Amino acid sequence: IFYMSLLRDLVIFSAKSFIAIGDGVIWLFLAVFKLFLKVWQIIQGAVRTTQGKFQNSLRSLKSSFDGVLGLAKRRESKTIFKNNVLAKRPNFKIRKRIYRKIFEAKRAFKSLIFRQELRVTLAKRNLSKFELPKLRIKRRRKVRKTKFFPLPIFTKVKYFVLGFLVSSLFVFLPTIFVLTLETLPHPNQLVTQEVAQTTKIYDRSGKLLYQIYADRNRTIVPLSEIPKDLKNATIAIEDKNFYKTPGFDLFAIARSILANLRGQPLQGGSTITQQLIKTRLLTPERTINRKVKEIVLSVWAEKIYSKDQILEMYLNQVPYGGTAWGVEAASQTYFDKSVKDLTLSESTFLAGLPRAPSIYSPYGQSPSLWKSRQKDVLEKMVELGFITKTQAEETSSKELSFRKQANIIHAPHFVMYIKDLLTSHYGIEMVEKGGLTVMTSLDLKTQEMAEKIVAEQVDANSYLNLTNGAALITNPKNGDIIAMVGGRDYDSENGGNFNVTTARRQPGSTIKVVTYSGALMNGFTAATVIADSPVSYASGNQTYRPVNYSGGFRGNVTLRQALANSINVPAVKTLNKIGIEKMVGLAKKMGIDTWSDPKNYGLSITLGSAEVRMTDMAEVYGTLANGGERVDLNPILKITNYRGEVLEEKNDRRDRVIPESVAFIISNILSDNRSRSLEFGTNSPLSIPGHTVSVKTGTTDNKRDNWTIGFTKSLLVAVWVGNNDNSPMDPSLTSGITGAAPIWNRIITELLKDAKNEPFSPPSEIVQKPCFGRIEYFVKGTENSASCRPLSLTPTSPTPAP
Repeated sequence: IFYMSLLRDLVIFSAKSFIAIGDGVIWLFLAVFKLFLKVWQIIQGAVRTTQGKFQNSLRSLKSSFDGVLGLAKRRESKTIFKNNVLAKRPNFKIRKRIYRKIFEAKRAFKSLIFRQELRVTLAKRNLSKFELPKLRIKRRRKVRKTKFFPLPIFTKVKYFVLGFLVSSLFVFLPTIFVLTLETLPHPNQLVTQEVAQTTKIYDRSGKLLYQIYADRNRTIVPLSEIPKDLKNATIAIEDKNFYKTPGFDLFAIARSILANLRGQPLQGGSTITQQLIKTRLLTPERTINRKVKEIVLSVWAEKIYSKDQILEMYLNQVPYGGTAWGVEAASQTYFDKSVKDLTLSESTFLAGLPRAPSIYSPYGQSPSLWKSRQKDVLEKMVELGFITKTQAEETSSKELSFRKQANIIHAPHFVMYIKDLLTSHYGIEMVEKGGLTVMTSLDLKTQEMAEKIVAEQVDANSYLNLTNGAALITNPKNGDIIAMVGGRDYDSENGGNFNVTTARRQPGSTIKVVTYSGALMNGFTAATVIADSPVSYASGNQTYRPVNYSGGFRGNVTLRQALANSINVPAVKTLNKIGIEKMVGLAKKMGIDTWSDPKNYGLSITLGSAEVRMTDMAEVYGTLANGGERVDLNPILKITNYRGEVLEEKNDRRDRVIPESVAFIISNILSDNRSRSLEFGTNSPLSIPGHTVSVKTGTTDNKRDNWTIGFTKSLLVAVWVGNNDNSPMDPSLTSGITGAAPIWNRIITELLKDAKNEPFSPPSEIVQKPCFGRIEYFVKGTENSASCRPLSLTPTSPTPAP
């Protein structure tokens, strides 16, 4: 019956279309014909005009010739009357008019004579009552020019627009629609089609780290076994007019477009039917063509299946994150129970997942983000009258207990980091359904070694009130991430999946390398003397008084000693000289992307008051290791799709941001064990016997963050210890001795045990000069700017900042 009615409608539609086409063709033919007549009239008029002008020209030429001959004859007869009228050039136009008047007068006169003779003859024959018509002189009639189109311009435009719309609506669009239908998949495939496109993430040697949707753990359940709360919650958050729309919602689509154009957060305009079609039958591409196909198939599916059948297919076939496809698999994955046993709180959680499973998953990078999504679901259910406001409040206040993630995963923090990178570049749907093969730079053996050391050292130092640690190992030459330990235990219920390497933390004194790099680029040298003495700076209504880590002052020190021993006051004074704006600008060039306007920061930024990411700090120190050339971290070596086509392949890019001479001096200072012995001694964990390693420590106020970052030419290791909630560690923690330094020492010692030493060689722009009992390095041109007289170790009294 459906197909017969469809055929009948198609026949009627075709007949109307042909009638419309016939009217359009006739109108077009008449328009062309009138246009041809108009052009022909113009051509004929032009020909007649040309002929008349030609004949007049011949007559004028003949008359002129006759006049010239007459004038010549008169001159031959020696006529003395030069001003005679006959000697002038005749006016042929006046003469022609005179002849015409004479001719007309003659004709009128002859007519009068004829009429008079006729009256006499008639009188003789007694026909005097016969009246002759009055004499009429014929005059030329003016040819009235007819308009090409007698209709007003508005009417013409109206007919044209109507003709175009009718032709488009009844001819072209139906033709395109029919051709498109032939290329669309049949909605029957919603039941029969099975598609598995797994995204796999590998380490650099081809070892599988993680599979995204590797196996669709799906169990089909009838709609009757799915709780009413889950069905209502899904309809409320995804498609509140599900039972009213024909498969698509024009108002929702328009609302989504307007919101997006206004710059508001992205809103979806797809119905449940459209989402089912998009998930099962179409590709995840974002194009108008795909959207049109989606709407057509949705209407088609609504003709084949009932609303309950579509809702059942949706709940059984859409992804809920990980390997869970369908509500039954999702219920087992997250709560270890059957879907029929779900509570209202659990149902509202699951209903919010399909829009973005990897974002709202409790196993993802933001394990608590699902709570806000659940509140949105509850609010929608209250609006539609599915539950009361009291029920919503009670449900929102309940805590959910999730099942421990059972999927095998190696280097979990790194894998989730890679997944986030892929999602930001290709979109969630492509990552979760596109069947990508991702080769990464991670070395699983090194990763497992680092994970073990971090866990052991954090446990061993628990007396210092530190509960977590993180480590990042990179190759500064090409930006490879060799290992990423984002936390002590990924599976820990106490924020184990929190990735410290990508989180914002205060860097402490590790950021001083940027300050002193800027100083060397602005006239300072490694031998520049800086007073380590009390100082204060006015800042609005407050006064800033920097203090050293040890609480005391050392008097006059060189820049080398100040950096190597991480003395705070000289760093603040140095920054005050070069300016915060220069330091912030240089930090951004070297790799920091979390800092904003320099006006937002004070002098304490050189002591680590502004938050950074460990990955950013790896780029900053990697710039020093590369001799001043920045190489961004890029852990992805190659990406191919399920067809084997290469989507992305690593291409190293190097940008020089600081001079090679400056990078060498900073690296040399950080590797100078003798210079840092004032603060750390000669046998600290910062010293790696047999290897030239540049290293810097950092500890923030109240011992909230403790860092150690060190590097060689081809290896960089960054380590952090602290607490996820930013609570302070024990005051007895000693920077460079306990905390992050021992972890750093064990990791880099393990990595360098079979490696050759790679000393930093001075570039050609470096000049060596004896200074303060050692051979000091200077940037060429600055070697005479430093005074190498013996230093005064007498502390000075506090003075206000200039």
